[in-house]
Amino acid sequence: MGDYAAGLDQWLTTTPSGRLGVVAHPASLTAAGTHTVDALIEAGHDVRRAFGPQHGMRGDKQDNMIESDDFADPVHGIPVHSLYGETRRLHADMLEDVDTLVFDLQDIGCRVYTFITTLRYVLEAASEHHKRVVVLDRPNPAGRPVDGLALEAGHESFVGSAPIPMRHGLTTGELAHYFVALLGLDVELEVIAMAGYDPNVGPGFGWPSGARPWVNPSPNAASLNMARCFSGTVMIEGTELSEGRGTTIPLEVIGAPNLPIADILTEMRSLAPEWLEGVRTRPCHFQPTFHKHAGSLCAGIQLHTDGPGYDHARFRPWRYVLLFLKALRRLHADYALWHDRLYEYEPGRRAIDVIHGSLQPANWVDARDATPADLETNLLETEALWRDVRAAHLIYPDDT
Repeated sequence: MGDYAAGLDQWLTTTPSGRLGVVAHPASLTAAGTHTVDALIEAGHDVRRAFGPQHGMRGDKQDNMIESDDFADPVHGIPVHSLYGETRRLHADMLEDVDTLVFDLQDIGCRVYTFITTLRYVLEAASEHHKRVVVLDRPNPAGRPVDGLALEAGHESFVGSAPIPMRHGLTTGELAHYFVALLGLDVELEVIAMAGYDPNVGPGFGWPSGARPWVNPSPNAASLNMARCFSGTVMIEGTELSEGRGTTIPLEVIGAPNLPIADILTEMRSLAPEWLEGVRTRPCHFQPTFHKHAGSLCAGIQLHTDGPGYDHARFRPWRYVLLFLKALRRLHADYALWHDRLYEYEPGRRAIDVIHGSLQPANWVDARDATPADLETNLLETEALWRDVRAAHLIYPDDT
């Protein structure tokens, strides 16, 4: 990507106007590494308030369902409201001295990554309270490919607020246009597009490699490799397997004590070898220091998209990890796979079903005679339909 610039860097060249409320986190940075709030104030913008998403404005909250408190910014003295604390939504008293809401969050291209639900809530609040929204667009490190089933009506949650596939292929700016259309919102929206951005160009394929360093948008989003894998590895959060929390490579490794990894991989290849394409699989061992299986040696795999063997168009992480679970279930029908602990404040629902926004994927895993071909027909139809829907909202080149 030549002469890349994020939406923030583009907007800083414009004349300041209006009273701003800024939604940001640790990866909200200029090309020089200055935080969005600091950069806007230094440029003369009248920033009245800031808002932090899940994991906090400072990115200090490690796990899910760890809430952040409101606080006063120690440098600028402005109030910083948590949108993952007592409330997930912006209320009238938070907006009384704000004309424009500025949204500047680095997303990673997966439906369950909660920043896009926060984007929806920002747009809804702006529509309700007659505020303008400016989205400072940032790259989608997972790129344009689509993978996974769409969230079904009646299965909405904070980790799934729209009927889109798990790996959706849009930037936050494009998603903002989609949400406005989906919800029929009456809101003044301006998306400040990136310059020099093409999600189809390697080696980044969505990430401007060489133009921007990777900064964790959340504590466990530690690399571009994680972002590429996350649409699949996130489903391990709904199982008794470890997704690598408590290691240095969370959501890049998956496993559990005594898993028969060689047998699982053999079974996967026999079921759907095409679902394993585009990524290098490395059998490995790891020992989490906290979270699931803390202190126990886990047998597992690490997925590598950062070297030879990676094919951006062919790697489909949602299919890959679901097939891993299917193979495990076929080899060990009585394996305690799904956990029943509370997940994202959704009582009475299995975590795996909350993550998928559907009962279908877990039911497919559990059904002994269900085949990848049975699911593939539905997947292809879902993904084609989504590509048709999203086409109206694209700002940057498509991959077709």
